[in-house]
Amino acid sequence: MTASADSVGPVPVAGGRALARAAVGAVEAVGGYAGGVYLRSGTDGLLRMAVLTGLPGSLFRPWWRMQVNRPYPVAEAYRTGQAVHLPDAEAAMRRFPQLMAGLPFPFGSFFEPVGEGPERFGVLLVLRPATPGAVLGPAERERLRGVATGLARELAALRAAGEPVLWDGDPLCVPWPAAAAEEAREAVDRLGTVVLSVDRQGAVTFANASAGELLGRPAALLRGRGLWEVMPWLGHSAYEDHFRGVFISGEPVRFTARRPPAGPGAGTGDGTGDDTGVGPAAEWLSVGLYPGPTGVTVTLEAAEAPAYAPGSVTLPGAGLGSPADRASTLYRPVALAIALTEAVTARQVSAVVTQELLPAFGGRQLAIYMLDERHLYLSWETGFPKGFLGRFDGVSLHERLPGVETLTSGRPLFFESMEHLAAAYPGIPLDAEVGARAFLPLIASGRPVGTCILGFDQRRGFSPEERTVLTALAGLIAQALERARRYDSEAALARGLQAALLPHRLPVRGEVTTVGRYLPGTDGMEVGGDWYDVIETDAGRLALVIGDVQGHGVAAAATMGQLRSAVRAFALSGNAPDEVVRGTNQLLIDLDPGQFASCCYVLLDPGSGRALAARAGHPQPLLRHADGGAEVLDLAGGVVLGIDPGARYPVTELALAPGEVLALYTDGLVETPGADIDDGVERLRAALAAARPSPLTETADRLVAEAARTPDRPDDIALLLASREARPA
Repeated sequence: MTASADSVGPVPVAGGRALARAAVGAVEAVGGYAGGVYLRSGTDGLLRMAVLTGLPGSLFRPWWRMQVNRPYPVAEAYRTGQAVHLPDAEAAMRRFPQLMAGLPFPFGSFFEPVGEGPERFGVLLVLRPATPGAVLGPAERERLRGVATGLARELAALRAAGEPVLWDGDPLCVPWPAAAAEEAREAVDRLGTVVLSVDRQGAVTFANASAGELLGRPAALLRGRGLWEVMPWLGHSAYEDHFRGVFISGEPVRFTARRPPAGPGAGTGDGTGDDTGVGPAAEWLSVGLYPGPTGVTVTLEAAEAPAYAPGSVTLPGAGLGSPADRASTLYRPVALAIALTEAVTARQVSAVVTQELLPAFGGRQLAIYMLDERHLYLSWETGFPKGFLGRFDGVSLHERLPGVETLTSGRPLFFESMEHLAAAYPGIPLDAEVGARAFLPLIASGRPVGTCILGFDQRRGFSPEERTVLTALAGLIAQALERARRYDSEAALARGLQAALLPHRLPVRGEVTTVGRYLPGTDGMEVGGDWYDVIETDAGRLALVIGDVQGHGVAAAATMGQLRSAVRAFALSGNAPDEVVRGTNQLLIDLDPGQFASCCYVLLDPGSGRALAARAGHPQPLLRHADGGAEVLDLAGGVVLGIDPGARYPVTELALAPGEVLALYTDGLVETPGADIDDGVERLRAALAAARPSPLTETADRLVAEAARTPDRPDDIALLLASREARPA
């Protein structure tokens, strides 16, 4: 696909030009050979490639869409606002194995976020030859950052003018400067070898006389047309990875390809002639691909038939989907398998299937039913009319339905049209008159798990290879769902245990108000060991406690319960703060659960506001003054609990004046992946200063509100606030 930068798209023409300039400028800034720009789309959480230069767009269709929560460098750069620089394939494999599963070639890549202030518009992408162990130099970094900054300013100006800055169409493929080949034409024409030159968008820029003879039309008429348009048999899925590799890695490639026999009107796509072959017999050709900065030279020579050729090569058209829409046979199962290993809950597994499987096969609808006590229950759906699938929720395995029979028989069912589905199951309700459906059994290690339904908007066939791949992927999905079901059970147990161990209510004292908040990690994260407590001691003082057990899951929750009980016992025995923390440390060492914990213990006299505090490796508390200022306290402390039996925990004296608010918290409230924890503490301090001190419940809600909105929160959060009220005169 080729389009100019002036093409009408989802952003104004001026915006298209800015994107094209940025893509080309970024490539030139770091000596690359390809680049592009991803922008936000109208779909929440989805980036779309808006501009691509230096690569044939159709070959890279699987990467046109990018979910921001996926483990890809584009998504990470967008999420974190930090540049991602990958000098070679080894660095990319270490950090982003899913990227390399689909593009297993040696190349360097650079991803620069495009944003202004807190707003992020998208990501600038550059590919260049691999430079093992050598990252971008300071000058190159500055040039690339300058291009991204300039693009951000132009997009911000468009947005300020009321223009859209979202992208919901196909990418603009910006032509690469063509190489001058005319001076070599006569020399190349004397060769018996077929020689063509294509630009970095895959369009033919030169063809010698032998190429014209092979394809049955004058060489001059081939120029400007796509390589896979003049030789569609080279667009077969068996050869796609060779072309992807040569455009990305810059290394020559040679392979054997089958050119099918000629047929009436075949090959040109316009009915003007036959350019798929000359003569009735198919032939094998040796294809050479030689890349350069501005394009790729293609050579074709006669070759002997290989001893073995896969069916997908010897039977043209039997591959996976249409030439424009398919990804390579290898990419789909490997990419989905890697993504499924990172999915933890059943909901995450279903989301991965939606993001990876549907686009790969051109599907539009997906439903997953889970088996429970010989009934199938709807677990996930997308794309179907609202409420349509509800009628099948809870169906028995005795019902005659395709979703049931595919599971009970263990055989996938493919229907190339809705008419075929209706004929096989008379009277079955249909959600559409036109389309195709695939019903896949989800079976893990011989155990039935459920059923997966894929829906397509148009009639379509399912090739033998396509059926094989879908059936294999169904097995991977079933294994992931079975694993997720076990995780969900353990997570429910851990959450229940933790909920039972956290205080259901805090003591009420006239002089002091206390408020606690607990926020578990986002869906897919195991339950942690964060806790808080407020203890009334026999001397009338209040012990304010917060802690965080290292690790997650049932073990962390159980250890948290033991530590909370130990702190409570030591506090009620009248021990000083350092003795409470030291005793808890010794107990954790004696228990030897293989875990450590942090803790902050503050013993407060409600009447005078005098407090004594001991800290064991825990974040420093915050104090909001009555005048609205807030500070990070500097309490002396010792090492975390469970490490050193001889550890000492010095006591710091402080005072809580009337109207002041003391904030104890765990690190989940201030830690953000890829950011400095000090920045998080400063954000929390500023938020506490800006919050109204009363009512204290609103202050607590405001402090955890931003974290609650974060979609991928890797840790749980505990917060404890204490405020001392002024005594009435």
